[in-house]
Amino acid sequence: MQVRPPESEELAAVAELHTAAAEAGGARAYDAETTAAWAKRGERSGDDYPVDDPASRFVVAVDAGVLGFGEVVPDEREVRAVYVRPDRERGGVGSAILAHLEGYAAGAGCSELTLQSSLNAVGFYERAGYERVGEGESPGGIAVVEMRKDL
Repeated sequence: MQVRPPESEELAAVAELHTAAAEAGGARAYDAETTAAWAKRGERSGDDYPVDDPASRFVVAVDAGVLGFGEVVPDEREVRAVYVRPDRERGGVGSAILAHLEGYAAGAGCSELTLQSSLNAVGFYERAGYERVGEGESPGGIAVVEMRKDL
């Protein structure tokens, strides 16, 4: 498996993976209406991802296809996304993406990172050393746990 910036032809797969991961994770932590709002079935496209934003580091994990993706914004000290294809959960994909993002942020001078975790992913982030600091709502209106980690 390799973690790297995506190639343009991989972005459609990123959009599909995003929806599938939100549906699978949402089903474990939210009601059907919230899960559907998060998943945005039929609404995502490859143009939705900040691959050309110099303030952001957007990466994919690949091995015979896109297995996951993630994003960090060092100037805001924020992990914005770590998503894994549902059939590859608990196989180290998310951990590899998160480690890459943390390393990139540390190299950019970040001494800590924050994030908003969906309810289904809190355990993943806790195992990676993040601590709960509060509860909140995502920009899309979904209940989240606010977390932080010293790098």
